[in-house]
Amino acid sequence: MPEYCLIFDKDINLMEFKNTYILPSMRLIVVLLLPVFFILFSYSKIHAQNNKAFVVVIDAGHGGKDPGNRGNGFYEKNIALNIALKTGALLKKEAGIKVVYTRSSDIFIPLDKRADIANKAKADLFVSIHCDAHNSDAYGAGTFVLGLHRNQDNFRISQKENSVIFLEDNYEKKYDGFDPNNPESVISLVLMQEDYLNHSIEIANMIQQSFVQNLKRKNRTVKQAGFLVLRNTFMPSVLVETGFLTNKREGTYLNSKKGQDEMSRAIAKAVIRYRASHEIEVRVGNSINNQADEQPEVSTKAMHHAPTFKIQIAASTKKLETEPYNFKGLRPISRRKVGALYRYYYGTFKSYKQAQSALKHALKNGYKGAYVKAFDGNNEVSITPEMKSK
Repeated sequence: MPEYCLIFDKDINLMEFKNTYILPSMRLIVVLLLPVFFILFSYSKIHAQNNKAFVVVIDAGHGGKDPGNRGNGFYEKNIALNIALKTGALLKKEAGIKVVYTRSSDIFIPLDKRADIANKAKADLFVSIHCDAHNSDAYGAGTFVLGLHRNQDNFRISQKENSVIFLEDNYEKKYDGFDPNNPESVISLVLMQEDYLNHSIEIANMIQQSFVQNLKRKNRTVKQAGFLVLRNTFMPSVLVETGFLTNKREGTYLNSKKGQDEMSRAIAKAVIRYRASHEIEVRVGNSINNQADEQPEVSTKAMHHAPTFKIQIAASTKKLETEPYNFKGLRPISRRKVGALYRYYYGTFKSYKQAQSALKHALKNGYKGAYVKAFDGNNEVSITPEMKSK
């Protein structure tokens, strides 16, 4: 095997050698590797952004001094907690999903604190788990999003879940005079979650389909009702009624390990499916937003018609007749479908000042979430300072 050795000429100047041979070589290495470092840094940054944890807050209804319903001697608080914990355990196995519980033991958590936990966690989704009760032999699973109760049954369910506030100290002040027993109080909740309602309906549908397709449960469909626990959550939010404890067969099923395992799997599958669709939507949305940023804003001068103004008073998945009796006597009412929702408007006005006057009338009639919208023909447009001045 040949041997190698490094021989220095004693007459070579060390500084000259360093400047002549070493530094240019180092510069060349840096120049060659710099693009590689840049690519790796950029990839890691993009990878980190694209892999932000999807945060799911799971809320087990009731707890502690609030047992929930006691149909057939079962405890709603225990069943809800077991299903919540099992659902969370399944979701934790999925890469990129972070689970936060509002409670992980038998303790009492006020309704407003549950929303606070979700908001502080910057949750992408809030799922509240409950069991239903009825004075009949009703059965089946149902999923709810925030909105106007459309019939007495929906109001009864929200009334039952909201009544927990009577166990809280200073509830009158804390909930701005909200009265679970007064249907009019529910109206103030209607539009508070409007920005998230489409996504809430989407995940609610997925959960409902999961119950029906995977477990063959009776489909009690997706409904809207005024649940206080959903009021202040700033993300898509649903309340799941897993079944009726007052139905002996269904109560026994929900109280069993088998039933709780199956229900948690069905909910987890729906959440995973929703998250996948959400990620696709974010990617597509970012692409569209990037393109939109390059487009100039349309001024009011480019409008094809003089602007008109309407008062949006409600949004619902149900197509209601635009008759005054459906809207506290207000008239005229118009309806417009946007995505999965029907939006309901009061009046059509030629000036913003007229619309503001009509808005006061709508507010006085109980539509506390009402607000003014502007239209160019049939297209909704932004309200500009110029519009407000006329």
